Amino acid sequence: MAGILAWFWNERFWLPHNVTWADLQSTEEAAFPQAEDLYLAFPLAFCIFMIRLLFERFIAKPCALGLKVQANGPQKAQPNAILEKVFTAITKHPDEKRLEGLSKQLDWDVRSIQRWFRQRRNQEKPSTLRKFCESMWRFTFYLYIFTYGVRFLKKTPWLWNTRQCWSGYPYQPLMPDIHYYYIVELSFYWSLMFSQFIDVKRKDFGIMFTHHIVTIILITCSYITNLTRVGTLTLCLHDAADIVLEAAKMANYCKFQKLSDLLFLTFAVVFIVSRLGIYPLWILNTTLFELYEALGNFPALWILNVLLMVLQILHCFWSYLIIKAAYRAISKGKVAKDARSDVESSSDEEETVPRSKAPHSTVTTNGTSGANGTNGYLTAATSSEEH
Repeated sequence: MAGILAWFWNERFWLPHNVTWADLQSTEEAAFPQAEDLYLAFPLAFCIFMIRLLFERFIAKPCALGLKVQANGPQKAQPNAILEKVFTAITKHPDEKRLEGLSKQLDWDVRSIQRWFRQRRNQEKPSTLRKFCESMWRFTFYLYIFTYGVRFLKKTPWLWNTRQCWSGYPYQPLMPDIHYYYIVELSFYWSLMFSQFIDVKRKDFGIMFTHHIVTIILITCSYITNLTRVGTLTLCLHDAADIVLEAAKMANYCKFQKLSDLLFLTFAVVFIVSRLGIYPLWILNTTLFELYEALGNFPALWILNVLLMVLQILHCFWSYLIIKAAYRAISKGKVAKDARSDVESSSDEEETVPRSKAPHSTVTTNGTSGANGTNGYLTAATSSEEH
């Protein structure tokens, strides 16, 4: 085991030339990031999850009810043992041949059976109240952590000059603000890693799962190797757009249509400027070029940049969907439902109720909201990544 750990933590892989792990050991004069510090993230992640449950129960839910957010779920299908058995044991989406067989067996017309399966699928959808509470929790956390990050970063030299991220490395003492910022952010993402399996499931679940893994790896590796200065810039930059996104979702759930549309357009601008403009010109520029100039080449540098580029690819994917939705909203006044939906992946819609948030649908809406929609604009980003 000792040999495996020594091989894994090879200094020539993780650290620049002439830098050793001994250089990153804390002393009486200065503290440096230590790998064991990150163990704090696991109990803190559990605490954050418990705080979330209390927040949603005692703060978010009363707020939602006060704002007249719909508390009831979709209409339930009438009880039917035969159809229920088919739904649970065979298929949730019966083909035409099976529909005809069930029609003869039950003496129902095919359209009624199709409606039953649609209503039964909709029963598994979360209520608007639940989605509001989830968004309010994320909005509150992002607003808090972004405000905290901005307050201490504005006093640092590397906010204004990214070359300062590498000045004096590895002898960059760990500031208490950075330690707290890193541990809280890492704990939050660990809590998301586990809670995403019980949260509202959305179409981009796989992409978000990838995003969370990449983020956790980046936070962990940058902390252990004391590359925390550029890490704080990356974290703060990514939190900015998420605040507006969650606010737009909450306005949508409250059916504040004009506010929801305004917030979404604001989110689109903030997201595109920060993720396609500032991120590559500010973050990627300093990690791809300034870091190499200051510290030279080492293998972990390429791992760092590959992961940062993966984030940029995700940014481009989400930006494409956001731009497409915004373009349709502005140029046509109507938006086809988009893949970036706020509805969980198993949901369906009643055929008589057009909704702007159903994934992969051909229905469009002309500026009127459906049961849970918002002019169709919000479809492109309502399940956007938290970073």
